Amino acid sequence: MAQSPDGTGTAPVRITNSSTSVTSGIGVTQKLVGAAIAFGNVLRGTFGPNGLDKMLYKTNGEAAVTNDGAKIVAELLVRHPAAKAFVSLAASQENACGDGVTGCIILASELMSEAGRLLERGLHPLILVRGYEMAMAETLEVINSRSMPIGDNLQKVSRTALVGRSTEGALDHLSSLISQAVELIPDSDFERVRMVKAGEGTPATSKLIPGLILDKRMALERMPKTLSKPQVAVLSCPIELEKSTVSAEIEISTPEQYEAFIDAEQKQIESIIEKVKSSGAKVVFSAEAIDQRALHSFADAGIFALGGLERPMAEDVAKACGAQLCDHLDDISESLGNLESIVHQRLEGAEGVKERLILEVGPNAGIVTILVGGSDGVAAEEIIRGLYDSLRSTCLAKEDDMIILGGGSLHMAASLRVREAAENCAGRERLSMEAFSRALEAIPAALATNTGEDRIDSLLELRSMHRAGKTNSGITQIGKPGVIEGVWLPTYTLEHAISAACESACSLLRVDQVISARGD
Repeated sequence: MAQSPDGTGTAPVRITNSSTSVTSGIGVTQKLVGAAIAFGNVLRGTFGPNGLDKMLYKTNGEAAVTNDGAKIVAELLVRHPAAKAFVSLAASQENACGDGVTGCIILASELMSEAGRLLERGLHPLILVRGYEMAMAETLEVINSRSMPIGDNLQKVSRTALVGRSTEGALDHLSSLISQAVELIPDSDFERVRMVKAGEGTPATSKLIPGLILDKRMALERMPKTLSKPQVAVLSCPIELEKSTVSAEIEISTPEQYEAFIDAEQKQIESIIEKVKSSGAKVVFSAEAIDQRALHSFADAGIFALGGLERPMAEDVAKACGAQLCDHLDDISESLGNLESIVHQRLEGAEGVKERLILEVGPNAGIVTILVGGSDGVAAEEIIRGLYDSLRSTCLAKEDDMIILGGGSLHMAASLRVREAAENCAGRERLSMEAFSRALEAIPAALATNTGEDRIDSLLELRSMHRAGKTNSGITQIGKPGVIEGVWLPTYTLEHAISAACESACSLLRVDQVISARGD
């Protein structure tokens, strides 16, 4: 990067390495817009209920097949700065809403494409940004006017998020499980829902467990395999004799002294065991070790005990059954929770025998688990990924209590509203507002083209339907313009996607120079 000559004959002053490349003017626009269009084209074919999948083959030899935008973007190794901005945009949408990544990226790509055409014609970037912001304000007004309370549409929200995934054969069943799980958990906290592969059956055999599933082996075969309505103790302290932290030697000179020493140790462990037994707990979990003598004593008394749980797993068990994590045996009686049942299962699999504990809590469960049917592998991972996105959408819809019609209906309504507002704008911002309205139409256009329909014909027909007063019209699942029914999305998902896409595009449009130390 060199200072331009001043006419005095002196050499220009270089302030960067000779390998550094500097791009200015129209070249910047071409670089940023080109990267944005390329990024959008990667995801465009996966969008909507008829979107196709991408096969991702990693450098370590692992393969994944998915049409989930967040997964695809996360696996891409990008170098271009504009592409990295899109990766950040996808992460922002995924973290905020758990869904809507593909639509967000497509809209941002289209906004950059429209901006590139206007910048090449001499429109100033700041005028373009102001026009986009004015159009965004109009779009938010349309979103607010078209939103409605969720009512009894919770299952329809979960179903909408599942359409287009690898769950078509069990769509109604899985969406019902998701909506039931969200109704059960308190505070619409999606982190209270766990998903576990069943390793057998099909997605249609998936079921909801109002409780927790632990893939753990039993400590003793003599432990009870099934218990009904037991009280549960969850400990963070060990059930064994504490070891001294100070090195010491004990001299024993007679057999009687040795027997007395052993008897004292036995009485001490029996005292600890009796504290647990007298608490009334029939199921004992501990994040620390449990002495073998204690395990045998518990088995004899019909008490199920399992030690050595990871701390987070012990916290999950306590949260699920309403127990408190007890850090001292003196407090065990006041820390008990309750279960409807505990069942031990032994499953045969390709990797040998697998043991599983099913803890059913009932309608007051603090954590619920969806046991996802199907074999292990790539297909099962894609099903769980789709279920997780559906769960996030459903929790968000219930928490905000606002939903909006999908199928590109909002985008077409907002596009027409922005186009009308642009007619009343006397400045050059009108050009960028019109560009924004065309970019919004990229969403229904992608839905139509992914079913093999013609983009232009579909958009013209959809515009005429909206202008005729059929404002609930969009692109149906078969790719034809029509009235949208039962396709509901959380309002916040669309609002965040459009706002984040506009914000990312505006930030890139403010760039007037690209300085690359790599020289590319």
